[in-house]
Amino acid sequence: MEIKIHSVHFDADKKLLDFIQVKVKKLLQYRDDILAADIFLKLINVQDDHNKIVEIKLDIPRNPLFAKKQNKTFEEATDNVIDALRRQITKQKGKQRGI
Repeated sequence: MEIKIHSVHFDADKKLLDFIQVKVKKLLQYRDDILAADIFLKLINVQDDHNKIVEIKLDIPRNPLFAKKQNKTFEEATDNVIDALRRQITKQKGKQRGI
């Protein structure tokens, strides 16, 4: 799986990038035909402290998946996005099997 991380209007540190890569690679446990993952990290200017957004688009044959979450930290937002994508993958597998 090819992983591309784009940090919009800021430079993400190596520790954050490594954390995200580890989390995204764990999705291969649920579906092994993921071709690529595009990850966008955005920092928005709002009064609220939930100003970090993580968007992930998974390139899967016939059915690309997308999730977006906003939270206090990029790590929390990443965890939430990964959970959402895991649920989408599980639901998609159930539909393919006719469950």
